[in-house]
Amino acid sequence: MTRKFRRLLGATLASISVAAAAQMLPPYGPAINLDNARKVAAAAEAEARKNNWNATIAVVDTGGHLVYLLRLDGAQYATIPIATQKAQSAVAHRRPTKMFEDAVKGGNPQVANLPTVIAVEGGVPLIADGRVIGAIGVSGTASAQDGQIAGAGAGALR
Repeated sequence: MTRKFRRLLGATLASISVAAAAQMLPPYGPAINLDNARKVAAAAEAEARKNNWNATIAVVDTGGHLVYLLRLDGAQYATIPIATQKAQSAVAHRRPTKMFEDAVKGGNPQVANLPTVIAVEGGVPLIADGRVIGAIGVSGTASAQDGQIAGAGAGALR
């Protein structure tokens, strides 16, 4: 197999994988309501407090509009727009922002240049009945900790 052919084959398989992954994304559903947003934020807050982490927790609807925001005492003010943007990125792409962080770390830095992408862990889509109803974004700690907090919040809907 020639080198050129292997590259072409690799690029073709990669594009097929991306297309297949996109088809497997859950569809959008009705937007999260305030009661469920509070439930998600409360579970995330409990995880943050359990670990003594100061963070901001943002919950957005399917359009990326802020439904609920909670900034724990001691969290920097800069975490407010970052948490919101992480949630907006997760809902816009219907996938956790960790996937973008992993892509950049894996040698695909151009992913970070897409206009709606935040390539830092901490944004997670909220799924109910197999549909995306919003997303949670967390900022204020290390990205893996933000992801842990966001995951706890997302788990409140399961």
